[in-house]
Amino acid sequence: MSEQKKVLGEERRTLILQVLKDSPVPLTGSELATRTNVSRQVIVGDITLLKARNEPIIATSQGYLYFKQNSNSPIFERTIVCQHQPEDTERELNLLVDHGVLVKDVKIEHSVYGDLTASIMVSNRQEVKQFLTNMKETNASLLSELTNGIHLHTISAGNTQALDKAEAALKEAGFLIEY
Repeated sequence: MSEQKKVLGEERRTLILQVLKDSPVPLTGSELATRTNVSRQVIVGDITLLKARNEPIIATSQGYLYFKQNSNSPIFERTIVCQHQPEDTERELNLLVDHGVLVKDVKIEHSVYGDLTASIMVSNRQEVKQFLTNMKETNASLLSELTNGIHLHTISAGNTQALDKAEAALKEAGFLIEY
């Protein structure tokens, strides 16, 4: 910690919320910790408290993001079911984002835990690359590895045509399970 004064309690949470609202990109816990002169663990606790107040903060592989939905432009969303090997993850995600689609999350149905969902929030190749780099650097496993590659994604776009084209690309690649 530097000699800078710590930002305390509610004042810190208000500051975190404002910084996240103003940021066009995700911010890591470490970045927020530096700004408020507290530990990353304190930030994790603050984010949990803010989420409990129904603030739309999501944890992505790139950091925390305040999820602002532009009310002027409609967002279309759908859930798709996919299956592929772990080594095809980059191709799958790139096929989706190349069609202007945001991949919000991945979900699986686990035999013990039930439904498991993890935020992905990638919308371009750079974010896909960063997500996969984070997975590799942390030696994390893909959720789909628990279900023989079967998983769901919530995808969104500004129009249904982008969603349709992304689904068609996944189908052509053999990744889409039609139900």
